[in-house]
Amino acid sequence: MCDGGDEATREIIVNVSDLLDIFKRQGALLEGHFLLSSGLHSAQYLQCARVLMDTKIASDLGARLTAQLKAVGVGPDVVVAPAMGGIVVGHEVARGFGCRSLFTEREGTTMTLRRGFALERGESVVVVEDVVTTGKSTREVIAVVEAAGARVIGIASLVDRSSGKAGFEVPFESLLRVAVDTWTAGSCPLCASGSTAIKPGSRPGA
Repeated sequence: MCDGGDEATREIIVNVSDLLDIFKRQGALLEGHFLLSSGLHSAQYLQCARVLMDTKIASDLGARLTAQLKAVGVGPDVVVAPAMGGIVVGHEVARGFGCRSLFTEREGTTMTLRRGFALERGESVVVVEDVVTTGKSTREVIAVVEAAGARVIGIASLVDRSSGKAGFEVPFESLLRVAVDTWTAGSCPLCASGSTAIKPGSRPGA
């Protein structure tokens, strides 16, 4: 395991208990009718990029996630995040551990490592996300890691909006748990009222 020094244990300026207020102040808690990457519909969307564009906040939140992972005995050789949303927070968590920061991308609909990124067989990996809702993209990253012969030992995200249903088999740490109603298209009350869902993320369906 790489040595992360004292970065993850330094004083955290951002009060994580007020993280939802930070989202609101940064204009990152959106209200409307959204189509999530899971295919579900929601009346709220957490745009983490609006929070992470503040480099001080991003550094502090990454350090706090690192500290939480260390507290449950998780120490990776590599951090892997899905593009685009997980890249910044993944990089900050990797900084806390003093290890490599990689990210996966999609080729068509398939998640993969590109840009010369590679994992060594047996390396321990933490998968880092911005928001976990159903865990679909996290599991896609896990599949990439395992196909390379590495092993996932932990998962972390800024926000967990899975309502405890993500069902990961390794430790899962998050800074904020948010219960937000989601619906399938067929049961969405916003669709029933005539509203059209928009895609707020960085890729179609994100």
